[in-house]
Amino acid sequence: MGIDPQPGWISGGDKSKEPRFNDPKRGKRLQTVMADAGVASRRACEALIEEGAVEVNGITVRTLPVFVDPAQDRILVNGEPIRREALVYVMLWKPKGVVSTNADPAGRPRAIDLVGHPSGVRLFPVGRLDADSTGMLLLTNDGELAHRLAHPRFEVHKTYEVVLDGDLDDAALRKLEKGLHLADRDRPGRRTEPVRLQLISRERRTTKILMELHEGRNRQIRRMLHAVGSGVMRGHPVEWWHHTTVAVDLVARHAGWG
Repeated sequence: MGIDPQPGWISGGDKSKEPRFNDPKRGKRLQTVMADAGVASRRACEALIEEGAVEVNGITVRTLPVFVDPAQDRILVNGEPIRREALVYVMLWKPKGVVSTNADPAGRPRAIDLVGHPSGVRLFPVGRLDADSTGMLLLTNDGELAHRLAHPRFEVHKTYEVVLDGDLDDAALRKLEKGLHLADRDRPGRRTEPVRLQLISRERRTTKILMELHEGRNRQIRRMLHAVGSGVMRGHPVEWWHHTTVAVDLVARHAGWG
């Protein structure tokens, strides 16, 4: 095993003619390839790299970014080669009382606990639904797809059907549409992006609306509705990929359907 003398060099041969590991033309980010192989989360994989636990083609790499070709490069973690797993996609209707995180200190039931995929691959949820919400949740080991679906810059809209406690008036609906200032725990408060709303029904005790979002802040819908004086009785996503074909195209391409 060699230690990378200049971050990015490949071992052996004429180094002046060989590409660096930090050349994006080499392929995908090492931590992404590791996460896709089920080693750990992307952030945990970055820590493993920086700790010197990862080798690429016999070289210990410690400095990010590192780019690899998973089909050509030999990648070892703690001396063991990573698995090249098939990409898996599971659509799960998450029930109430189940969390959509793989690490829950409270030990509550997790969405991944409801799926016993025969491949045994490490799955993770794309996006979050809080424990009190129900709805469609995508579980996968495809890191690239997860990034394309969850990152706001790709503008993948999510539409939720929400049943509210009480009568939500027109003024409150307009406030929701324009955006509200919400405080965040780990950063300064900021205004939510404009929301597309559709009133489905309004009764004496309940109001039913559709809310279309293209950002995913923590418990965003409940916090927005609380800010206009309304409580959520129940809510769930009805169109995860509203107004876009990127997710369907990506799943088809990665799964080999077309």
